[in-house]
Amino acid sequence: MNRSRLTLAILAAAALAAPASPQDADAGAPATTVAIAAKRFEFQPAEIHLKAGEPATLAVTSQDVTHGFFSRQLGFDEDLSPGKTVDVHIKPEKPGRYTVICDHYCGSGHGGMKLTVVVE
Repeated sequence: MNRSRLTLAILAAAALAAPASPQDADAGAPATTVAIAAKRFEFQPAEIHLKAGEPATLAVTSQDVTHGFFSRQLGFDEDLSPGKTVDVHIKPEKPGRYTVICDHYCGSGHGGMKLTVVVE
């Protein structure tokens, strides 16, 4: 390999190995993470606020039995097993109030198990 090709190869390798700037590292990271607990017959908190156009992760954990975590408008349908956390990645685009429900029958109070997502 001649000297100019060797120099080019070293520069290319150094560029690939260079750490990303903090701004680059944050570009793909969610802006918000919200912890949500599901338990008979409620989600805690009962209401969360997100910003339109910003990605968010909803870290949802069931504290007791199997629950569902469903919103047609926000585009997710997750099964929640007791003691396990499910990360739901969303990027709500349109401001409004959205309802998330438990779509797995979990007992007599199941019908009232809702979470409101307010997108501002």
